[in-house]
Amino acid sequence: MENESNLPLTLITVDRASSSMVVSRLDGNGAWLVPAPSLFENTSVVAKLEFSPALPALLVTTLAGDQILFELPLRSAADQLEGRLVVYLDQNQWSTLSNACHDPQKSSEEDQAAGRKLRDWVDQRRIILPASSSHYFETGKRFSTEKRYALGLTVLQCSRGWQMRDPLQVRRNELHDAFCHRLGRPKDIRSAPIFTLDPDALFSPIRGTGSGLPPTLLSQFEFHPDALVAASASIDTMLDTERVGEGPDTGWTTVSQRFSDWLDELDQDSQQKRRAVDIHIVTDLQQELAEEAAAAGVPTELFRQWGFKGWVRAIGESPATGLFREMLHSRHLNKGTTWRRNDLTDMLYLSCAAGYADFVVCEKHMRDPLQRGLKRMGLSTQVYRRLTDAVAAIEELLEAPSSAVNHAQ
Repeated sequence: MENESNLPLTLITVDRASSSMVVSRLDGNGAWLVPAPSLFENTSVVAKLEFSPALPALLVTTLAGDQILFELPLRSAADQLEGRLVVYLDQNQWSTLSNACHDPQKSSEEDQAAGRKLRDWVDQRRIILPASSSHYFETGKRFSTEKRYALGLTVLQCSRGWQMRDPLQVRRNELHDAFCHRLGRPKDIRSAPIFTLDPDALFSPIRGTGSGLPPTLLSQFEFHPDALVAASASIDTMLDTERVGEGPDTGWTTVSQRFSDWLDELDQDSQQKRRAVDIHIVTDLQQELAEEAAAAGVPTELFRQWGFKGWVRAIGESPATGLFREMLHSRHLNKGTTWRRNDLTDMLYLSCAAGYADFVVCEKHMRDPLQRGLKRMGLSTQVYRRLTDAVAAIEELLEAPSSAVNHAQ
C-alpha cells in the first residue's frame, strides 16, 4: 500500500460496480485496488466518487452518467468565496432553471438563455448559487422520480457544494452576536459565514463524531475530511430515488391565521399593531433569546433589565432575523392575509438569504414584503420575481467597475 507520506499524490475512487476503492497515483505510476463494503443503498443513484487529498474537490458520477463537482473547504483558506456574487434562488426559480437545462419544451427561450448565463458564471467563478436545506426538502417531496432527479441534479451541479447556513442557526448566531456587541465584547462574536462550504452547515447544530480517519492521514488532507463525508451524503440524499414525505403539520399556519384575523378586528393604529406583532415574535423566540444571552455572558439581572425593548432591539438589528420580523409585520398588518403551509419556510429562508446575499429571486407574494423589509432596514440586496430580470441585473453588476460591486459578506 502507498506510504502515507505520498497520500497527496493519489486519486481515490470509490467504485460502486466493483465494490472497491481504487487508490492511484496522479502521475500514473501505480494503482492499488482495495476491496470495500458497499457504501450505497439500493435507492442511491451514485455510481462513483473521486477525490484527491491534495485537491479541494469531489467529483461524483451517477448511474446515468451525469457528473457533479463539489468544492471542498480548504484548511488554509478563511474565505473561498473570493469575491463571487451570491445569488439565492427560491425553489420555484430552481425549477425554472431545471426546465431550462433539462426540459426545454417547458422553458422559454429567454429562460434558457438566462440559465446558460448563470451556469457560465458559475463555471467562471463569478457567482455562486448556494443550496439550502429547504431546497433539499422541497426537491425530495416531488412525486415524479424523473423530475426529482433533474431538479436535484440542477441544484447540485450549479451550487457546487456552496450552502446557505441553516437559518435557525443563523438566527441564534445573530442574537448571540447582538448581545456580545451590546456588552462591548465584539471579539466574542461567532462570525460564522452564511454562505459557506463548511461541512453540515445545511443542518444545525452539527452532529457527528468526525470522519474516523487516523490522525496521520488527516494531516495529509488539504481540505477538511468531514466535508468529504458531508458532501457525499448531501449529493446521495438529494438524488435518492425514494420520495420524502410532507412532514408533520406543526400547527404554525393555523396559529398565524388566527393571529392575523385577530389583528384585522383590532381597533388600533399600525404602530400599536406592530407592537402586538413584536410581542408575538418575542414570545415565539423567548427560549432562543434567553439561551443566546446566556451563551454571550449576559447576567440574568441585566437581561431582565433590558426587557422587551432590548430583546426587540436585538432582533431588529440583525440582518436575517430583522428581515424575518419585517416580513411578519408586513403580512400580519395586511388586512385579509391568508397564510399557507409553506409561508413560514419561505419567509425564514428568504429573509436569511436577503440579509446577506447580493441577489434573491423568489415569488411575488414573498418578494413584496421582502423588499419593504429591506427598505426599512437599509439593506441593499436586490430582489427579483423573474429569473430573466435577475440575470440582466447580475450581468450589469458583473460588468460594472470593480469599485462599484458590493459583494455579500
